[in-house]
Amino acid sequence: MTRMTAPLKGVAATVAASALLTLWTAGPARAHGAPTDPAGRVFACSPDGGGRAGSAACRAAVAANGAPFTAWDNLRVANVAGRDRRMIPDGKLCSGGLPAYKGLDLPRGDWPSTPLVPGAGLTMRYASTIPHRGTFKLYLTKPGYDPTKPLTWKDIPARPFAEVTDPALTGGAYRIGATLPADRTGRHVLFTIWQNSSTPDTYYSCSDVMFAKATSGKSAPAKETKGAKETTVPARQSAEPTRQTTEPAQRTPASAVPRVRAGAPDNGPVASGTGTGSGPSAPLLAGGAAAVLMLTGGAALVLRLRRR
Repeated sequence: MTRMTAPLKGVAATVAASALLTLWTAGPARAHGAPTDPAGRVFACSPDGGGRAGSAACRAAVAANGAPFTAWDNLRVANVAGRDRRMIPDGKLCSGGLPAYKGLDLPRGDWPSTPLVPGAGLTMRYASTIPHRGTFKLYLTKPGYDPTKPLTWKDIPARPFAEVTDPALTGGAYRIGATLPADRTGRHVLFTIWQNSSTPDTYYSCSDVMFAKATSGKSAPAKETKGAKETTVPARQSAEPTRQTTEPAQRTPASAVPRVRAGAPDNGPVASGTGTGSGPSAPLLAGGAAAVLMLTGGAALVLRLRRR
């Protein structure tokens, strides 16, 4: 057997380097996401938030943050495992306690809001990438909530008004159907927790809403959230054409809705940038299989070249 020449050594080194790069960069599939209707603060104040991003509250949030909310779908905390009230500090619910999103916790009464009707149907649109398993829990701040004070767990009821497990992902978003509580008036926060079961991550979001007076008519019968395994409250489909955001310019732009591709890797957020300060969610182990395949293929290539 002849000695390995310099070019062959170069090929082997390249294959090995590629395998190591794959090992460190490939990780378990991530499910990035955030509500876009009713818009969460992080989305409303992001570069994709349209006219809302120029509001006084959003400008103040970005200034407090020190950076724009480019990674609006990457507000996630690893290994919470349902211990939300112990892991996320009071006054930091909207940021999940992450320094990169601290501007979202500013106590203000002028956050961009979505008008809702108490007791009516709601369909939350939660933008995401490829389907992932997990449970969505929707809470509304208690009657008497004061938006000019920091949001604490005392403002959040012990039980969600809606809970949906494993809904279907269609058109780049989960659609969570529910019936709103009938006893809210004025400004409130729709607080959403998405606890993944296929990843170690839990996502937090604050959507500011404004309740108008209830109409005399009854809300339309609701459809249960498609694809959900269970729903603790009857899920109702809202009459979407009659419910709009605060101003037409604030509607979710088409560019902000991710396109779902069959078999597409879920290794990055939906938003245009990557988050800073959110940190890795788990050891990057899933790339091991890809690295082994690349090393095997490289070794076979080297052997063929040596036998010529």
